[in-house]
Amino acid sequence: MQELSNRIVFEDNHLIAINKLPGELVQGDKTGDKPLLEIVKEYIKERDNKPGNVFLEAIHRIDRPVSGLVLFAKTSKVLPRMSKLFHDDNVGKFYWAVVGSLPHKQTGTLKHYLVRYPEKNKSVAYDASKPGRKEASLSYKLLGSTGRYFLLEVELHTGRHHQIRAQLAKVGLTIRGDLKYGAPRSNPGGGINLHAYSLNFEHPVSNEKIKIVANPPNESLWNACHEIALN
Repeated sequence: MQELSNRIVFEDNHLIAINKLPGELVQGDKTGDKPLLEIVKEYIKERDNKPGNVFLEAIHRIDRPVSGLVLFAKTSKVLPRMSKLFHDDNVGKFYWAVVGSLPHKQTGTLKHYLVRYPEKNKSVAYDASKPGRKEASLSYKLLGSTGRYFLLEVELHTGRHHQIRAQLAKVGLTIRGDLKYGAPRSNPGGGINLHAYSLNFEHPVSNEKIKIVANPPNESLWNACHEIALN
């Protein structure tokens, strides 16, 4: 359990935020692999010597190959309040994306209409609105370049399936390692270079302004990107 304790980036009586590794599931699926939700439950039960069941629910999710911040509710009081903040876009959601092409503009807002295809576990971004398509919006800015790759900061305004991956691919900015959306090769381990970096919100119980940050995986390209972002 020591390894998980090193990945707790925020905790109070109501919330716990974990820095998810690429490849980890947030919640259970048909693979049967043990999800992060269950791992954190077991950790809290053991750490706090809790009898009986531990209340813990994921407030939001990030894709399995994506790393970064996942926020869990530790109380039934905070769960619906945090869910409403996410639903109403009252949470600042910032990601880092490493892409293989230079964007046409250093900053921009992308608006598309997404269709999810469950049989392929994929979403496709379209320019035009039609029945069945869901509006998706994000903003991005170029933070810098490693020479071969480009680091974008992405602010998510809506929470659609594979939204960042699909929207960036639509404009020719495929995320490194993301074979599903057009990357030429996969990354070792199957993760992609998309990282949920920061969440900002007003705590629904204490009313404090909260900013949570999770550093990207300790790996050479991400380390170079981290230096770029900090300078």
